[in-house]
Amino acid sequence: MANLILVTGGTGFIGSHTVVELQQAGYDVIIVDNLSNSKIEVVDNIAKITGKRPEFENFDLSNRADVLNFFLRHKDIKAVIHFAAFKAVGESVNKPLEYYRNNVNSLMNILEAMKFTGVHNLVFSSSCTVYGQPEKLPVTEATPRLPAESPYGNTKAVNEDIIRDFCHANADINGIALRYFNPIGAHPSALIGESPVGVPNNLVPYITQTAAGLRKELSIFGNDYNTPDGTPIRDYINVVDLSKAHVVAIARLLNGKNKSNYEYFNIGTGKGLSVMELVNAFMKATGVNLPYKIVARRAGDIEQIYADTTLANNELGWKAEVPIEDTLASAWNWEKHVRGIK
Repeated sequence: MANLILVTGGTGFIGSHTVVELQQAGYDVIIVDNLSNSKIEVVDNIAKITGKRPEFENFDLSNRADVLNFFLRHKDIKAVIHFAAFKAVGESVNKPLEYYRNNVNSLMNILEAMKFTGVHNLVFSSSCTVYGQPEKLPVTEATPRLPAESPYGNTKAVNEDIIRDFCHANADINGIALRYFNPIGAHPSALIGESPVGVPNNLVPYITQTAAGLRKELSIFGNDYNTPDGTPIRDYINVVDLSKAHVVAIARLLNGKNKSNYEYFNIGTGKGLSVMELVNAFMKATGVNLPYKIVARRAGDIEQIYADTTLANNELGWKAEVPIEDTLASAWNWEKHVRGIK
């Protein structure tokens, strides 16, 4: 068997694209997902893209006994990519205990099971939210982590600390945290993409659902920020580009190229776009007119952030490549595929 990689949350948005890239790079993949914010049909669509169906198991990673049982049944796992987490910033402000219980417990269960069964390598899905609202832009890996603006962001910071401390205490465990900026877009096949259950919490699926007529209009949360057009600035990265970063991170660990047993990298484009610029880029890329309105700021949102990706470029040999218009067009093609729009 080729190297077997466990992908938790592998039917989710980033997870499913990463499974595709792993399989296309020659890895075998097993997915664990409780389908709380995704659909089982994603596994079929991954198989359509790659010609190979990943293994799949449905259970909740916050259940310690189930996690250990899983690892005991799959002793050929070589590495774990841990995506599974609740991820809505606004919801986390209202439901902090649910976020801590789910996001932190699941990681600790995985680390404990890895140590018990001799799995040595972990790539963790972290976030630029660990930087809070940075005083200086762009952010590098040396930028101080600031208090998170939301419980969601804090679970990422807490989990990074747990992995760092666990790797420090266990010299045979290797961890890489990838600090994503804002993943958007969809696979060029339009077979997988961002398809949240219920009302989207992220900007681009709300844009595409508005364009498709499912939503009356797009709400832009605040136009009174200290930015050129008053709307928040983010670093929007294509989800396929992001997924490829996980493949090179896995190869770095499996080939022993990591320079310490806990590393972390910014994964973004290095370019900031405002919400308004993104909306205009979508209309330009698709030719669709998008109704929108300005509403009050949203709890937990920061003003602006974008990455310095030099370390990932140099150490991982990775860089973002897909232009923003192509990324937004792929998101629209995915939405049309889901809705049956010609």
